This record gives sequence, structure tokens and C-alpha cells, in this order.
Amino acid sequence: MIEHPFYNQAVHGPYALYDVGDLVLEDGGVIPAASLAYATFGRLNQRRDNAILVPTWYAGSSKIFETAYIGAGRALDPARWFIIVVNQLGNGLSSSPSNTPLHDRATFPRVRIGDDVQAQHRLVTGKFGISRLALVTGGSMGAQQTFEWSVRFPDMVARAAPFCGTARTTDYNRLCVGLLADANMSDPAWRDGRYDTSDDVHVGLRRHANRLAVMGFSAEFYRRELWRGLGFSDLAGFLSGFLEAFMLPMDPNDLLCMAWKWQHADVSRHTGGDLGAALGRITAKTFVMPIDQDMYFPPQDCEIEQQMITGSQLRILRSPFGHTACVGIDPDWMAQFDHHLSELLAIPA
Repeated sequence: MIEHPFYNQAVHGPYALYDVGDLVLEDGGVIPAASLAYATFGRLNQRRDNAILVPTWYAGSSKIFETAYIGAGRALDPARWFIIVVNQLGNGLSSSPSNTPLHDRATFPRVRIGDDVQAQHRLVTGKFGISRLALVTGGSMGAQQTFEWSVRFPDMVARAAPFCGTARTTDYNRLCVGLLADANMSDPAWRDGRYDTSDDVHVGLRRHANRLAVMGFSAEFYRRELWRGLGFSDLAGFLSGFLEAFMLPMDPNDLLCMAWKWQHADVSRHTGGDLGAALGRITAKTFVMPIDQDMYFPPQDCEIEQQMITGSQLRILRSPFGHTACVGIDPDWMAQFDHHLSELLAIPA
């Protein structure tokens, strides 16, 4: 267990911790006294029917989502909705390699998206007494968890809005994520995950940032030098001041835990590998919302799955920022997102 200066209330708070209890994992092993870090916005009404659940994405946190998506006049307006943003297992705030004493760093067990959803189900029902969610939504790995919720607990999900993600990781996507994981492990200081501090693996984390620079954006982003709008005067400054600055504070084992989950996301394990049968279980009013220039989750892959969900709609959002638009750095994309999500929330369900 590492005392980590990045994963704390000062950086990511305020958030609360929920004791999930012993969490038996799909792939074997147990996280004893597992905890979920979560933040809430708004108030749960007396009927308990205005709750929205938001699982976080890779390397994201409840604070990042709050800053980008939640506010007065937005689709996710806390004056109307009770919004629960839950940090996924492995993100450094919830139970993770960097903060779990019994499973220290490299000995942390394999965790799947399904384990996240099981833990979140305990939070939603045990802490808040919610039997049905007005909406589950999330981007990237948050989309993977949204699909898992909708397939696993269809009666609990009234509406679903997975964005920038798929229900089953494609072979292409799995290779892309493998490049991120390999970047950290290629650092000689990695030491099979038994480094002394995450700072020791700074070379691997810089490589990780550079690989994210390729797949996380689009060719148009670089051709138009849109990094200038983020406050940088040259490309080198953007790479170091934005992407490396984002990745360097993080724990490599935590990132690896999330990357493995990402690579192995697959709702079809509930139906013997039949993806159509799994997605056919979804009864939620569903908008699938890819980004037109997303190189991790191309819209064509999202559309294939969307067509398997009865009554669902494909809403393609457009941004030259590519996949990284979903972290909230493209105001035009955010306006599109709010428009489509507001439309979904207006549909009776």
C-alpha cells in the first residue's frame, strides 16, 4: 500500500466512502471490506424515482465528471435530479491496488466490469434504497458499466445513455488498450508492479501519455492545431503540459487494473457469448452516443451494437477532439451531449 498524494479529498473531493463488504470477484478472489468512493448532487425525492447513476471512465474521477457535466441548466441539473457519481474499482479512490492493504499493488486481483456493477448495486440499494434508476449514463469505461447495468439489472434501469464506449470490447480496441498498459510495464522501474512509489515509473507514465495522445484525439485535432485553444503555443508544450501532467500523478498499478477491465468488458458472458441475446435483455429507453472521430470506439462499432437493442437510438456526436472530447474539453461537444441527454430524459420510462 502506497501513501499516494493524488488520490485524496484535496484533489478529488468531496466524496464519501461506502463499505460494500467483502466483494467476491468474478475471476476469483475477494476484496475484503471493499469500498466505493462516490459523490452525490441534488436530493433524492420521496418517491425515489429521480436518481441518476454515473460510473467513471478510465483514469477519471467523480470530481472530473462533476466539473464537466453537472450544473444548473444542464441535462444533469441537480435541481431536478439526484445524481450519484461512483468511482470505479481501481481508480485510486475506490478499492484499488494503491490503497488496499491486503492486496498490495501487484497482488491486487483481477477485477471485471461486472464486479463494479455488483458493488454499485449494493450502494444504490443498500445506501439509498433505490429500486429503479431514472438513468444510467457514462462515457468510455463508464459506458461499459452502463451496458452491464442495463443487461444485468434491466428492471432497475429506466433509461440508458452509454457514450463513447461499447458493450463488448472489440479486438481492435483491446490492442489499443494493450499499448497503454505496455507503456507502464516497459519502464525498468516497473519491477513487476512492485515499485516503491509511482514516481519511480515516470518514464512509463510519459510513454502512456504519448500513446494516449495518438489514440485519444483525431488527425483533424492535430491538423488544425486545436491544442492552441487549450492554452498551448506549441505541440511539445501540449504533450507535456496537458497529457503528461494528467498522467504523471497517477498510480501505474491502478491504471493497469482499469486497463485490464477495459480490455475484458463483455456483456455477452451472461448469454454464453451471444452478444445479441445479451443486448436483447435491455428494456431501458436507450440512446447510444458515439463520437464521430473516436479512434478507440469508432461509431461503426457502436452502431453494430445499438442495432441489437430494441427501440434504441443512435445519436452520433461530432467533435474533432476525438475520444477525449468526453472529458469535457470541447464546448461544442458538451452542448450536443446536453441536447441529446435532455431529450432522452424527457421520454417517459
